[in-house]
Amino acid sequence: MSATQPASLARTSGPQSVLRRLLVLDAAVTGVNALAYLSLSGPLGRFLGVGPGLLAWLGAFLAVYAAAVGLLASRRHPPAFGVRAVVEVNLAWAVMSCAALVLWLEPSTAGAVWAVLQALVVAGFALLQHRSLKSSQLSQD
Repeated sequence: MSATQPASLARTSGPQSVLRRLLVLDAAVTGVNALAYLSLSGPLGRFLGVGPGLLAWLGAFLAVYAAAVGLLASRRHPPAFGVRAVVEVNLAWAVMSCAALVLWLEPSTAGAVWAVLQALVVAGFALLQHRSLKSSQLSQD
C-alpha cells in the first residue's frame, strides 16, 4: 500500500466507511499475527529469539484484541470511545514493543527488526484511525 492510498481512500469514501475499513484491516492483521504466534510459537520463537511462552501469551492477547476490534468494525457507526480505546492500545503496543527491545528482550536480529516493523505498522494504524475518527466526527457536525 502506498502512502497516498489512505489519503485517496479518505477522499473517495465517507469518513465512517474509511474508519471501518481501517478497523477491519487492523483486526485482520492482528488476527493473522495471533494465529501465527499461537500455532507456531516454538519455531517463531527460535527464529525471533523470543521465548515460545511469551509468543503464545501474546498470541492469546492478540486473538482477543483482534476479535474486539473486529466487533467494533462491524458496527455501522463505531462508537468514538471504542475507536479511541483501539488507538490508545495500538499506541501503547508500539511504545511497549520498542521499550521491550531496550529494557528486557534480547531477540535475534530478525526479532529486533520484526519488533520495530510491527511497532511502526501498529503506530500507523493508530494514526490513521485517529485521523479517520476526527474526520468522521467533523462530518457529523
